[in-house]
Amino acid sequence: MPPKPGSGEQGGDVFDSVADVTARFAEHGYFADERLATTVFLQSRLGKPLLLEGPAGVGKTQLAKSLADVTGRRLLRLQCYEGQDETTALYEWDYGKQLLYTQLLREKIGQIIGDAVTLAEAVDKIAAEDSVFFSEQFLAERPLLQAIRSEVPVVLLIDEVDRADEALEAVLLELLAEYQVSVPELGTYRAVHVPYVVLTSNNTRDLSAALKRRCLHLSLDYPDTERELAIIRSAGTGLADALARTLVEVVRGLRELELRKAPSISETIDWARTLAVLGASELTAELLSQTANVVVKYDRDLRRTLEALPGLVDPNATVPGPGAAGGHGHGHGEHDHGHSHADHGDADRDSTGRDSTGRDSTGRGGSASRGGAEHDHEPADETGRAGRAAKDEPGRHSAAYYGEAGADRKPPPVGKAQAERSFNARGARRRPV
Repeated sequence: MPPKPGSGEQGGDVFDSVADVTARFAEHGYFADERLATTVFLQSRLGKPLLLEGPAGVGKTQLAKSLADVTGRRLLRLQCYEGQDETTALYEWDYGKQLLYTQLLREKIGQIIGDAVTLAEAVDKIAAEDSVFFSEQFLAERPLLQAIRSEVPVVLLIDEVDRADEALEAVLLELLAEYQVSVPELGTYRAVHVPYVVLTSNNTRDLSAALKRRCLHLSLDYPDTERELAIIRSAGTGLADALARTLVEVVRGLRELELRKAPSISETIDWARTLAVLGASELTAELLSQTANVVVKYDRDLRRTLEALPGLVDPNATVPGPGAAGGHGHGHGEHDHGHSHADHGDADRDSTGRDSTGRDSTGRGGSASRGGAEHDHEPADETGRAGRAAKDEPGRHSAAYYGEAGADRKPPPVGKAQAERSFNARGARRRPV
């Protein structure tokens, strides 16, 4: 049977009410809203683990740290990662220590098996002593087992459990449901004090229903303006209150952009400290652009941030787009070349809309359009038709051109030099036999 909720608690471990949770966390710089304070209060009374899900940087990990500070408990942390197994989460046998003891006790082992007549007898004698090397003296405890065997109450933080494989979730089920850990060689360890267990997830994958069923669940999001401003004030950044409020509004605007990673609360605090160190008396788009790398850590995100900052600082500001200066803008970020070809051609067109070559704005020559009735047209140019007719008059070419009877239609003679070049060219391309 699992320990009763609240067993083994000492002094400030127990919260009197939801308001007590809010007040005591605020004293330690963590400003919990009503939902979060209620969930923490229920965790302390029901003795159930708490699963917090939400984007990175909303205060999930900090909640466990603040819970340890508020209750005076020791904090044990298991940082999860891909490929993790029970040897780093629960326990493992200290193989190096076992091997060292085997070497040191070689003489004693020889005495034990010295009177053995057969090999089978020697193996049996060694097997009778193998429990010595699988005792608590050689057991290397990991955070989960440490939390269960601890003689004092603890807060167990299982951080970013979504990064671990599903196999580790199965390992966690016994601890989360029964507050116990089974070691096949030694038996089952039950918790002396019920630990406050806090699991966090950044929603990189869905957790199993079995794990969620064993926990109180809460989804955390970024705080509202007033709460985040209170967090910055409590952090002692040194930034003036009016500037801190403006900074919070800017950060909230950045979180609405499609960024790969939105600015976290801790990064907002870092930005406020950076601006305070620089002695900022006013938050301008230029100053924020110079320090935006404090909160934005990817190149694509930084480009989008720099584009959005002028509008976030001053909503009435007009941000010039590519090609706004003289119709010749080079958008190096997107490789846009804003050349206006229509502008280059305007100077060469006359009042009729044609350029010096007789072509109109669509690039077609002549005055008659294919549409016909709906367009205005100039009179047809008769000189062009007359010129073509004159070229067709007989006598312009020799008789051979028109194919008259008796005309000499033989091709002109080919010069000797030309014939030699042609022959040599063909000869050079012949394949050797």
